[in-house]
Amino acid sequence: MLKSIHSPAYSHVLAKLVEMRRQAGLTQRDLAQRMGREHSFVWRIEKGERRLDVVEFLWVCQALGQDGITVYQQLVQSILAADGSTFPVSKPSSLKAAEPAHDYTTKHKKPRPKCA
Repeated sequence: MLKSIHSPAYSHVLAKLVEMRRQAGLTQRDLAQRMGREHSFVWRIEKGERRLDVVEFLWVCQALGQDGITVYQQLVQSILAADGSTFPVSKPSSLKAAEPAHDYTTKHKKPRPKCA
């Protein structure tokens, strides 16, 4: 099975990210700086050497001043059009984040005495 990062569909994602960055008038270094990341982070993503997860995708969209949901819809449409599919993609009426099953706050421990 072909890994998704090497698929024609993923090439649509990479092309869209590069297009958005260039339309924003940003270099890879500029985008990385906006994201608080190293330059190689953006370079590796755009070259297909690093897979971009959905959260990082949203961060990139946000750093480029784009709505991640809209960009995602555009990508799905272009991927389906390239495959010859006509499945419609509609914007969800509302997105709701999943609520954590547990309270992940940590309890503060008393500091240990320093050894002399």
